[in-house]
Amino acid sequence: MKAPAMTSKPLPNSTAQRDIESLVHPYTNLKSHLDDGPLVISGGEGIYVYGEDGTQYLESMAGLWCTSLGWGEPRLVEAATKAMERLPFYHSFTAKVPDVTVDLAEKLLALAPVPMGKVFFASSGSEAVDTALKLVWYINNARGRPLKKKVIARDKAYHGTTIGAASLTGLAANHSDFDLPISGILRTACPHHYRFAKPGESEEDFATRLADELEQLIQAEGPDTVAAFIAEPVMGAGGVLVPPATYFAKIQAVLKKHDILLIADEVICGFGRTGNMWGSQTFDLKPDMMTMAKALSSAYLPISALMISEEIFQDLVKQSDTLGIFGHGFTYGGHPVACALALETLSIYAERDILGHVQRVAPTLQDGLAALQGHPLVGEVRGVGLVGALELVRDKTTHESFAKEANLGTLVVKLMRDQGMIGRNMGDTIAFSPPLIISDAEVRDMLARTTRALDLAHEALCADGHIPA
Repeated sequence: MKAPAMTSKPLPNSTAQRDIESLVHPYTNLKSHLDDGPLVISGGEGIYVYGEDGTQYLESMAGLWCTSLGWGEPRLVEAATKAMERLPFYHSFTAKVPDVTVDLAEKLLALAPVPMGKVFFASSGSEAVDTALKLVWYINNARGRPLKKKVIARDKAYHGTTIGAASLTGLAANHSDFDLPISGILRTACPHHYRFAKPGESEEDFATRLADELEQLIQAEGPDTVAAFIAEPVMGAGGVLVPPATYFAKIQAVLKKHDILLIADEVICGFGRTGNMWGSQTFDLKPDMMTMAKALSSAYLPISALMISEEIFQDLVKQSDTLGIFGHGFTYGGHPVACALALETLSIYAERDILGHVQRVAPTLQDGLAALQGHPLVGEVRGVGLVGALELVRDKTTHESFAKEANLGTLVVKLMRDQGMIGRNMGDTIAFSPPLIISDAEVRDMLARTTRALDLAHEALCADGHIPA
């Protein structure tokens, strides 16, 4: 079953038509887009955005997991304006730096879940991940271990779309016809108990098996060739996959045994999404490097960062002295306006107790999603803090998915939009990651709109004969 298209083609000279004539859209079926056109967004306030025609939409994904303080936060606008007036640009190359960039680095180090040594700034999560990958190679050259370069990532992981980050990503769409992944990337199992556990296998037994499989992979490759393991605390674009009980404890034991670095990708989980400042705190990760972006500035300006341990930094010092320079960096890394805005974002988190608010509101979201477990289309409910997902299935007992032709996830998101809400599906999984400022009442409203969309999707599936009426 095909999701209904827009009721009419974009009008000539409309923004939608001009978009069709001028833009390439990421993560879009470009052929369908030429026929249907975009949803043009022209404003936002709180947890809502507004279409060009004035239609209000509840934004259940905070944009792309990122607009943590919602739209129209005046303090962020003011902070960016003042920073733009004071120092609209400076760089951090050749031992120069904007003062505000140092302020933000110090603040992030103070917030780190484990002791960290230094911060490196970039503009996107993908750039931060690419930097982590390059540093893994760099420091192992510095340590005289030229063979210890392979990096392990997980099936269904998402780490970005630049060449290195997309290679670490474990999703086919990021590899197909891009000639990826690059060499040196190893793949280990996805920790999704619902989909990949054996019959009768508990979460703990599943975690033990995955840790054993990781051990076997390392032994097969040679421990002296494996340098790092990268993981999101909660896997985001892979389907909001929450790790099974004991998983990270067992995985980290294997990594420690073989002197393999742990890179925590906190791009989605960082800054309160899981109910703690870091997903690493929620799941007791002890990373050697951490990437972050998105909620660092509530997405008001592009900024990302990589935090590294002091031990890793000392290797950078040694090798850059040997070579004469540390030959890596980005023009806009540590941009003073983005850093000023990020500092204000972190101040708002603290002053308004955003973490406490997430902890208070999270049960409303998680309990409300759990209540949908009884819906005939819902196979699994999962989540933590203010992130969650519904996995839709044809058979709740066998976990059988709907045929691809049913296009169920896309249909549900279309029906959510009809209910005045912007959602996102990853296949037949519907994700939720609302702005962290969302209230209990707004969460209940979001869930009510979702329920109506699910009911309408069920009616459509019955009418089309995909399931018995």
